[in-house]
Amino acid sequence: MPHRLRLLSWSILGSLLLSAVSAPAAEFNVSLPADMAAAPIDGRLYVFLSQSERGEPRFGPNWFSPEPFYRLDVTAFAADEDRTLDDAAAGFPHKPSQLPPGKWHAQAVLDHDFYHSEPAQGVGNFYSDIVTFEVAEGANETIAIALTKAVEPVPFPESEWVREVTIVSKLLSDFHGREVVDRCAVVLPEGYDAVAERRYPVIYSVPGFSGTHLQSASFPAAPRANEGETDFIRVFLSGQCKWGHHVYADSATNGPRGRSLVDEMIPRIDELFRTVAAPTARFLTGHSSGGWSSLWLQVSYPDTFGGVWSTSPDPVDFRDYQQVNLYADPPLSLYVDEAGERRPIARRGTEAVLWYDSFGRMDDVLGRGGQLRSFEAVFSPLGEDGLPRKLWDRETGRIDPEVARAWEAYDIRLKLERNWPELQPKLAGKLHVVMGDLDTFYLDGAAALLKETLAQLGSDAEVEMVPGADHGSVLTADRVRTIRRQMSQAFWKYHPAE
Repeated sequence: MPHRLRLLSWSILGSLLLSAVSAPAAEFNVSLPADMAAAPIDGRLYVFLSQSERGEPRFGPNWFSPEPFYRLDVTAFAADEDRTLDDAAAGFPHKPSQLPPGKWHAQAVLDHDFYHSEPAQGVGNFYSDIVTFEVAEGANETIAIALTKAVEPVPFPESEWVREVTIVSKLLSDFHGREVVDRCAVVLPEGYDAVAERRYPVIYSVPGFSGTHLQSASFPAAPRANEGETDFIRVFLSGQCKWGHHVYADSATNGPRGRSLVDEMIPRIDELFRTVAAPTARFLTGHSSGGWSSLWLQVSYPDTFGGVWSTSPDPVDFRDYQQVNLYADPPLSLYVDEAGERRPIARRGTEAVLWYDSFGRMDDVLGRGGQLRSFEAVFSPLGEDGLPRKLWDRETGRIDPEVARAWEAYDIRLKLERNWPELQPKLAGKLHVVMGDLDTFYLDGAAALLKETLAQLGSDAEVEMVPGADHGSVLTADRVRTIRRQMSQAFWKYHPAE
């Protein structure tokens, strides 16, 4: 799940639906000026709305307080043409004709880039100025919007201590049939240049959902090691892809993301910097989707990494996919539980604040880049339409057992269980998972099942369930220091002279 907690407020959704009863008709006419595109474009056209006077609507939807948005898939959208988003477009939480009366701010985005899951941040995507309009009772509104701007790349602010590493991945380029560039940020320890012969262990850190390596660009040099610690080179990866977070798992949709990291990016890091280029000096960590990614990498490439410290990982056992057993027979529904009650997907404390059915509809209107569709892009095989197969029926919520069986290949608990004789010696002392027992996204159930399985297998893995902690609060400053000390001890075990 995402690092920032964008939770859907059902009360807001309900008020929008109630006010839609007497709403006037509205539609949006979006034009692409002649000087914006040299060739026709295939992509996704969005119109994001907001009643707030702050920020830009194009950065929506905000999961905590969603506002209406609409999507239209377009082909051969040429300069000097226009397209209309009316009730035929996909919409959340309602159709454009049901837009409540009042003052609105609209912004359009034409999403056609390859790399970024969020339309507002894809380099080269076209977007409009904010258009303000008033919807009145009984009026038929057509709002004209022109795509007059393009998203510019964000320059990486390199410094003495922070460097960007860029590679053209042959593995990913061959898979996608186009050049694919991968990037990461390297943060060097203080004093890196002072002792030219010294080499350092490396921490590979994977961000959560929607995170990129750019978030580390403003970091200072890694501080001098405290007592009981060693100095590390820190590498901040990016799980970003068009479908959301590729979680460094090789998949039918996203391609060989794990192999690209292990076979292409890591050797490049070892070539450019004074690393201790050994598995015993290479460590993984990550939070949320990054927590799942780091654990997956350690289990999938046990000879490449010397240990993982995963915090609040996404579901690590699909018998508890945010409270749903994907393997149940007969198949369960994601929308309602066995008692017919709506299934929540997120909570604050013990109070449910987000439900599968409404969140799933919002996710599907985005089309790509949403959390649930991101999971399908990693775990599902491709359908006849060339898209990742859907795990559940969008009308009933019923899980497709055939797709669920395909997901077994990415069930970390199953992967460990089925391959334990081979993995046990390779993973000894390497597995560390921390999860709050009140996880915001109900991820604690899967972690608890993983803990039980590892104990039954005789693993020395540490799976800590922190009482009262939620998705974010589990990762305290003290815990970060503890992880660093544990990594240092793991490094010194094999490299005592460093």
